[in-house]
Amino acid sequence: MSSTPAIHITGDETADRVLAEDPFALLVGMMLDQQYPMEHAFRGPAKVLERFGTLDPARIAAADPEEFASGCATPPAIHRFPGSMAARLQELAALVQERYDGAAERLWTEATTGKDLLKRVQDLPGFGKQKAQIFVALLAKQLDVRPDGWEQAVGDYALEGYRSVADVVDGDSLQKVRDFKKEKKAAAKAARA
Repeated sequence: MSSTPAIHITGDETADRVLAEDPFALLVGMMLDQQYPMEHAFRGPAKVLERFGTLDPARIAAADPEEFASGCATPPAIHRFPGSMAARLQELAALVQERYDGAAERLWTEATTGKDLLKRVQDLPGFGKQKAQIFVALLAKQLDVRPDGWEQAVGDYALEGYRSVADVVDGDSLQKVRDFKKEKKAAAKAARA
């Protein structure tokens, strides 16, 4: 019996299994979660695996950039901006290979505190503070990775509710997160008006 935690973000069993079994896949999914529906972003790693036969950071980093971008852009593309995301993915893979010997989980297994983990994630290409906080919350809520101080590091993303992909466990929770984001956007727009 496998001890791999179940992840249900994408609505696609195969894509979710890739996320659950490969720490680098989870990191890539989070990186792709930008200006793109979250369930589609998190399906990206399964598409990369299917097209390139691997999610090994060393092999992705070493791939020919044009060929890699072309594979990422093949419909259905990994993102609505497949070229720039393919380049960022190769940059992410290179960093994970260089700093963590290709073992993405070392990002969190070697973090000493929540603040340390947040900083490690923010050091990755494509991870600003908010995205890093969401990823740390995802690790805590879905993989039980909870270094001391993680709640303070992620702020409101540590709270119960449906604020981000960290809270998505099925189709119903996905919709609740969407509704929450829509309300936040509407409130921000109203505040600017």
